[in-house]
Amino acid sequence: MSAEGGRGAGQVVFRALPQKTFSCLQDRDIADRLLKWSMQGRITAQAYSFDQQFKPYQKDEFLMAFFKDQNVNSSLKLLSASGQWTTLGSKVTKIEATVVPCTQISMSFFDRLYSEGIVRETGTIVKCYDDYYDDILISDELRKVLLLEDSDHYDLFTQLDREEFLFCLFKHFCIGGTLCQYEDVVDPYLETTKAFYKDLVSVQKNPETKEIRIISTVFRVSAYDANGLCYPSSKRHQQTFAYLIVDPCKRHVNILYHCFGGSLFTN
Repeated sequence: MSAEGGRGAGQVVFRALPQKTFSCLQDRDIADRLLKWSMQGRITAQAYSFDQQFKPYQKDEFLMAFFKDQNVNSSLKLLSASGQWTTLGSKVTKIEATVVPCTQISMSFFDRLYSEGIVRETGTIVKCYDDYYDDILISDELRKVLLLEDSDHYDLFTQLDREEFLFCLFKHFCIGGTLCQYEDVVDPYLETTKAFYKDLVSVQKNPETKEIRIISTVFRVSAYDANGLCYPSSKRHQQTFAYLIVDPCKRHVNILYHCFGGSLFTN
């Protein structure tokens, strides 16, 4: 889906919520892991409120209004080519957004990794001969199942599974940044994925059935200005991403941003 700026694109008003904190980014253990994975200082989360009902069928207008809003334009963070944090500050002319399915409510989604020789019962990730995929080193069965379509266990996760936001987060953390030091056990990846997912996504409990369901809508977004792609970066990479997560009840938007590169020590 893409949208051009035009009629009716400026109706929703957004406000930055700088006081909103994300515990996943304040946790010391997670910060240490992100540093090890070459993501620290290159990843951030922000929150905004909006003043009208979110209608999924009007997502094009909603997202274009977001990027054209002056409050967003002056506060939405991104990394410059030189690795400095800056704000969007561009006149966005077009956006591209993919709806990311977000239905999983349990980390048991990943239990299948233990049953197929990817991860041992102890949590140790099974090693393999080194291989490369788009300059990403693959030295274990976990990265093989995440990246290589011709791997023996690729069909452990269906295409729909792989599109789930929970899977996307897990994959991003497993692959990391330019100088990623990989884990020998799977637990740090799972724990970090769970912490981010819990912080970013909103759930609601059915009062009668007690069933929990996710109410957030998730988009993976890109924005363009007169010079071309400007957000999340002018360079495309599978590990450079911006997810926009809409809570229709609170009328909040969370943004998770990461730009692929070497780890920066300050955020």
